[in-house]
Amino acid sequence: MSQVTIYTTRYCPFCVRAKALLDQLQVEYKEIPVDGDSELRARMESITGGYTVPQIIINERAIGGCDDLYALHRKGELLPLLQDNN
Repeated sequence: MSQVTIYTTRYCPFCVRAKALLDQLQVEYKEIPVDGDSELRARMESITGGYTVPQIIINERAIGGCDDLYALHRKGELLPLLQDNN
């Protein structure tokens, strides 16, 4: 099983959309809310290279945000990535 982590904030519409796609695909994920936690947000930035939310990591690979997740899905690359648990 793939490991999916998503950094979010409570009122982010892009976070909601990204989680909706993962839920639709029945993908389990670990959600890490970074609301008001500057240290946690800094750690997210150091891990992913991104400062906006959501930041999504699949099998230790930072894939970017919501638009990146949907782009991978449209290109048919998301499901194979989720099935690769290396």
